[in-house]
Amino acid sequence: MLKVEGAQDGEGDTIIHSVNLVQRLEALLVQGNGSDVVLRVETPSADEVKVLQVHGLVLALQSPVFHDMMLSRNSSTLVLRESSACAAVFDKFIRYLYCGEISLLLDQAIALHKLATKYQVLSLQQGITQYMTKNLARESPSGHVAGWYEYAVLAGDVTLRENCLQYLAWNLSSVLQSGEWVTISSQLLMTLLQRSDLVLQSEMELFAALEAWIIRNNPDGLTAENALRTVRYAMMPPRDLFRLQTQSSILARYQESVRDLLYLSYQFHSASPLQMAKFFDVNCSLFVPRNYLSPMWGSSWIINNPTRDDRSTSFQTQLGPSSHDASKRVTWNALFSPRWLPLSMRPMYTETGAMQPTRVEGGRPRIIITPATSSADFAGVSFQKTVLVMAQQQGRVVVKHVYNFHQSTEENGDFLAQADLYRRTSEYLIDSALYLHIVVKPLYQSLINTKN
Repeated sequence: MLKVEGAQDGEGDTIIHSVNLVQRLEALLVQGNGSDVVLRVETPSADEVKVLQVHGLVLALQSPVFHDMMLSRNSSTLVLRESSACAAVFDKFIRYLYCGEISLLLDQAIALHKLATKYQVLSLQQGITQYMTKNLARESPSGHVAGWYEYAVLAGDVTLRENCLQYLAWNLSSVLQSGEWVTISSQLLMTLLQRSDLVLQSEMELFAALEAWIIRNNPDGLTAENALRTVRYAMMPPRDLFRLQTQSSILARYQESVRDLLYLSYQFHSASPLQMAKFFDVNCSLFVPRNYLSPMWGSSWIINNPTRDDRSTSFQTQLGPSSHDASKRVTWNALFSPRWLPLSMRPMYTETGAMQPTRVEGGRPRIIITPATSSADFAGVSFQKTVLVMAQQQGRVVVKHVYNFHQSTEENGDFLAQADLYRRTSEYLIDSALYLHIVVKPLYQSLINTKN
């Protein structure tokens, strides 16, 4: 196979036969011709041994660790001790050093990443991190994202750790329904429970999942108490709080540990937030909503052919999570513009009577969300809008991005910046439509400021 690239800027033609070179290097590995080193890969139990004939120069060029081994070896045989999982894929790892390519399965990713890290093969290490990030949504029998997170923490891979954590947080509702949830570590559990950007149906759904985790793992008392204190009981209606106190065996066991939180939550539901702010810190996490998907907090919005023109929708939410506001509704108007331009970037028309264009070319997507009417009930409350952007990955619909703003996504500056909405095969388009979910969260910081 031969590839010839034409000359540019007066340079000569370039003949490329890198494919042939890779094939010859692979044949060299398979046949062992000219091998000068034998790798003996042993497992801790010594019940598995792999013997590979390799070429020291190739390994030394690809790995600083192998380079040092080749300089210091006393014989033609190098004994390497690896875990059973790493030993099982060691031949794949060596083949990558020869050919620069690798095929792998989900359950092989950690072992290959370990080998790439141990032998300092940076290109493979980065490649597997990218592979794992792209396959977080892939179906697996027992789940794999939590396991990848735990490994990333141990390996010190910050990029993989944050990608796994973000996926778990933004798709928590589906994670809670999987068998993977009850297997997560207490450290990961606490990390998730303390976040405000969790995407799930309701706080009740989170409590039920936490209860199942405690029953399954039977942690020490302090761990269980700390976990139960991260639940935002004020975000549950009083009827659900009553049911928990009478029916939950876990809450009955640890009720003394959360009694103060339950008491505050009942007070929150019995008075207006403005009144509560005179006596309590309503800015603490107990009173801060997460990204709840239930209708009282927002609405889904499916935009067909999103590049075509502006779209609008209206929806209602409850004024706030307090039962004091249970009967009060707020109507919201949302406007989506696929090609919005700020005034500073729009063409200027100085001639009197000049006709303005009906559509501005270029621009970027934007959403504006405003209340349909003003109300005295809004006093002391600021509303944070959150737009969840869905994408289709590995055949599943997942939350790809979360944008928070006060009135317009222009406040973010990067709303759908990476989304190619013009390409029919874009992961952001599901059946040619853009899938969004809007969440409106009342926050009470301004009340604390006035109190101080």
